[in-house]
Amino acid sequence: MAATKFTQLASAGLIAAAGIAAPAAAEVDFSGKTIEWVIPFSETGGSAKWANFFAPLLSEALPGKPTVVVKFMPGAGSTKGANWFQEQKHKNGLLMFGTSGSTQFPYLLDDPRVRYEYKDWVPVMASGTGGVAYLNPKDGAKFDGSANALKDSSFIYGSQGATRLDLVPLLAWDMLGMNVEPVFGIKGRGDGRLMFERGEANIDYQTSSSYLGGSMALVEAGTAIPMMSWGALDEDGNIVRDPTFPDLPSFKEVCEATEGCETSGPAWDAWKSFFIAGFPSQKIAFLPAGTPDDVRDAYIAAFEAVRARPDFKEIARQEVGDYPMFVGEGAEKTTIAGTTVSDEAKAYVLNWLNESYGVSLK
Repeated sequence: MAATKFTQLASAGLIAAAGIAAPAAAEVDFSGKTIEWVIPFSETGGSAKWANFFAPLLSEALPGKPTVVVKFMPGAGSTKGANWFQEQKHKNGLLMFGTSGSTQFPYLLDDPRVRYEYKDWVPVMASGTGGVAYLNPKDGAKFDGSANALKDSSFIYGSQGATRLDLVPLLAWDMLGMNVEPVFGIKGRGDGRLMFERGEANIDYQTSSSYLGGSMALVEAGTAIPMMSWGALDEDGNIVRDPTFPDLPSFKEVCEATEGCETSGPAWDAWKSFFIAGFPSQKIAFLPAGTPDDVRDAYIAAFEAVRARPDFKEIARQEVGDYPMFVGEGAEKTTIAGTTVSDEAKAYVLNWLNESYGVSLK
């Protein structure tokens, strides 16, 4: 039947009645293709380990089993890469982008360098993570579950920037009354770990995947002493111990044990708000604006297949930690949670940034 005749029948609603099958939409097939997964950090940090963990699993699950290559675009604490991704539009389904809390925080704080809009992107997978702070052996010997004996020590910390995910540890240490001097400008948390290893820093924190893959070796060698995890959220929204590190106290526990640190009030509310935005909702995989539904659905189905693997929970626990993985609609909800904080928390943090580091985002 000629195309014009088919169109006439379709518009008249007569296709089914005529017993004519509509032409099937072409199935998504990535056979022989290479998908680029861009990470806006260096290759040594937690986001790199996260993407490198998922990339081969995604490759197996996508139709046509394409090669998934992780590429890195560090700069400006991830703002460089995020601004670049904002300019990308759907072409062929072969581009994906991964964000972290360090991408979300400048967005939340209205950083003038931000030229990206999360609402334009298409989330397909998200996962939470945690973080562990650790000390040099000398100060680690003083740690007794509180920071009381650490208040007279001077600490140096390698930081990506006060408006990045490092906001969470910096505010936590400040609430504990510790004297921590950040050295800003590193391109990823892995670079902070290298500073600690070289003795250029004497306090550090890593997200769970990077801690498991890098810092744990320092702990086993006795050159790093774990202090605390940031914790995790229970079903009621309370801070509890991180299930990946159940033997470590949460920041809430250390705060409760430390003189002058309060787990209620403006400082705590602000810290908890940014912790929630930065960790339980931390790492998100996006497709670019304009991605059609069939391509989005192919990625969602692939990530669902990854999550359904019988061995997934075990291999994930070893590589990236014991945290939930969200796909499709769950990833959309996680994106909203990770890019939303209260006006009160935002105002507190903006004032703290200005008073503590002279950072003004106006």
